[in-house]
Amino acid sequence: MRYDLVILDNDGVLCDSEPISNRVLAEYLTELGHPTTFDDSVRDFLGTASHHIHDVVRERSGRALPDGFDDLYHARVFAAFEAELAAVAGAEGLLKALAAYEVPYCLASSAPHAWIRTALDRVGLRGHLPEDRIFSAEDVGRGKPAPDLFLHAARVMGADPARCAVVEDSPNGVLAARAAGMDVYGYAALTPAARLGAAGATALFTEMAELPGLLGISR
Repeated sequence: MRYDLVILDNDGVLCDSEPISNRVLAEYLTELGHPTTFDDSVRDFLGTASHHIHDVVRERSGRALPDGFDDLYHARVFAAFEAELAAVAGAEGLLKALAAYEVPYCLASSAPHAWIRTALDRVGLRGHLPEDRIFSAEDVGRGKPAPDLFLHAARVMGADPARCAVVEDSPNGVLAARAAGMDVYGYAALTPAARLGAAGATALFTEMAELPGLLGISR
């Protein structure tokens, strides 16, 4: 069917930021005495809001992360973005296809608003996403895998959740979309396709060029 709204994750779907942010996070946690590899970070934190990092570290170590952790982590990530960040291959083509077929779309990310805008500005995609189409877990309090963010985005955009499609690259994002009653297309980039499928993805793809066809907006 043609969807009334397509909701796009940002990190790993539009901006190729996950390799950068997970490397920085693993290095910082290890520096603080919580040994973490890049693969650990991808497995445990991909697609989650920052409060989840605090919760996991406290549960595993019995120690809280220091005051100012989020600010310093974000500063380190933003510095790395300036040097390394690029758009996901095919992301701009997807946005142009959605616009050409007049399919409403928006962005819904677990990241803070400042993070989202920094990333979009750096890769040159900000012009495709007006302010009223950008949603963050900051807007709702509970990030993925809770459905709150996706339901909030659909409500603001005036769409029935049952007629929304979500594009996600993390199991938590897939779980959130399914909990919201939405179809979800799993982009198997850093996350193996099997994990996205096990979380409940409606369909899986490995190249962004495949997605317009899956969404029914390609000739």
